[in-house]
Amino acid sequence: MNITTTLSQAVADALKNLYGIETDAKTIVLQDTRKEFKGDYTLVVFPYVKQARKSPEAVAGEIGEAVKAALPLVEGYNVIKGFLNFEVADSYWTSFVAEKVTDASFGMVKADPNEAPVVVEYSSPNTNKPLHLGHIRNNLLGWSVSQLLAANGANVKKVNLVNDRGIHICKSMLAWLRYGNGETPESTGMKGDHLVGKYYVEFDKHYKEEVKQLMERGVEEEQAKKDAPLMVEAQSMLKRWEEGDEEVRALWEKMNGWVYAGFDETYNRLGVGFDKVYYESNTYLLGKELVQKGLDMGVLFRKEDGSVWCDLTGDGLDQKLLLRKDGTSVYMTQDLGTALLRHKDFGAERLIYVVGNEQDYHFKVLKLILGKLGFEWADKVYHLSYGMVELPNGKMKSREGTVVDADDLIDEMERTAEEMSREHGKNDELSPEEQKHLYHILALGALKYFILKVDPAKNMLFNPAESIDFNGNTGPFIQYTHARIRSIVRKAGEAPEISMSNSQFPIGEKERGVVKALHALPETVAAAAAAYSPAMVANYAYDLAKAFNSFYQDTPILREENAQLKHFRVQLCAMVANALKNTMNILGIEVPERM
Repeated sequence: MNITTTLSQAVADALKNLYGIETDAKTIVLQDTRKEFKGDYTLVVFPYVKQARKSPEAVAGEIGEAVKAALPLVEGYNVIKGFLNFEVADSYWTSFVAEKVTDASFGMVKADPNEAPVVVEYSSPNTNKPLHLGHIRNNLLGWSVSQLLAANGANVKKVNLVNDRGIHICKSMLAWLRYGNGETPESTGMKGDHLVGKYYVEFDKHYKEEVKQLMERGVEEEQAKKDAPLMVEAQSMLKRWEEGDEEVRALWEKMNGWVYAGFDETYNRLGVGFDKVYYESNTYLLGKELVQKGLDMGVLFRKEDGSVWCDLTGDGLDQKLLLRKDGTSVYMTQDLGTALLRHKDFGAERLIYVVGNEQDYHFKVLKLILGKLGFEWADKVYHLSYGMVELPNGKMKSREGTVVDADDLIDEMERTAEEMSREHGKNDELSPEEQKHLYHILALGALKYFILKVDPAKNMLFNPAESIDFNGNTGPFIQYTHARIRSIVRKAGEAPEISMSNSQFPIGEKERGVVKALHALPETVAAAAAAYSPAMVANYAYDLAKAFNSFYQDTPILREENAQLKHFRVQLCAMVANALKNTMNILGIEVPERM
């Protein structure tokens, strides 16, 4: 039991004994004491004043005295109006470090593989274009949330639903047939996903020209978009695909194969992966049986034209189409089926979808309809809605070829990492292979941290130049801090074990701040997992690195003459390095041993 839990219980006991106030210790809120006041944790007593029938100062003083008498580790307290500041003895902090320094997984809870898993779906790319910056945020969030939940004890399964069918891929296929002259990834040296994406842009260019020509002949714009020969032919190709046309299917398999190989290469560079990959071509018909079940239950209704709908007006929404009048399914139909498939495949305890906030309505509807169909686990469906990523020069558009390609961005980040590392002289002692690896992990650390430090719900502006700075709230700053600490620990060497029992040395304000930050790690990981927010972990890692650097600048470590104090500080360094390594690992970021 840590000191905050112990303090909360002691406060609850004091409230009961002094004033007869029955309070669950879990509801007692302790805040970090503000820096201008002496103390470690602060209790706001105003909520208890009315029942105690005393002034805030009197209540704070009486609670402080009772807690100090009950807990020897509380060496003092002070009262500032209605704020009670507890002072924790140095011996608690030194004992905490001595006890936890050898715990490599401190702050993390080991997952139980026998528990019902939490299924996290992310990525879900279309096979008509390469992964871009928007996909990067999705993949990094999905991976990091999975890591975060696992660090909090969940048995996580990561899945991907690839959108490998539909009009989008037919556009690329048709353009390749028309304008490709048989190009392949091998003949061009292009990654397969880049090659297919090239023809998606090519389709759009020619399609717009056809629409323009029709409009010049007097055709209304909306009709011109439907009647353009390329669109008519793409729609025909999609119909032939759905009918199982061998020629169309063979081309589809070939071009999708190019894309999958390209995706895998990008996933590997990003350091993300999946336990299972689903393909829309195998799942798009799922859900039709559920629609029939809904009709039989009276939950769904059929209109005169034969289409099937769910009336959600009673839930504050509208009517939702589930089957078109020709009997074909829509995305919602498929998602109902895949949700049930996931539940059956994994016996999932939770289904988490990492999808942009433009799909908020879709997932509200999915959850409601699953509930109406009688699935008790419907309330375990969670949409991790995230904001869009923009660049300093505005939004990206796939059809116009103005997206920021994921591979190009990683290449640019690696070049920048090399330039800045050389400029700062942080690679002089490394071999060429070690340097190359360092540039890669710095680049990915900068990219991942810059994206993940922002609360998922917020839109964000990505600036590559800012992300890779070695100072400030960046991944490289934390990575460099870890390397600096590991250097200190190596220089300390294998010193003989020194007993920390009966230690009488005081610890300074800044090292106390570092210890308190470490002490908060388990609570931070738990709170971040509950909020599905890697940003909380990212900003914790930054605050810890910042606190350590402040301590390091002002406090002798290897030059300390007091053997016990020196040993304590080296232990503290080792514990900070481990905490940074574990928290950055949750973000999918590698930290170097040397820089």
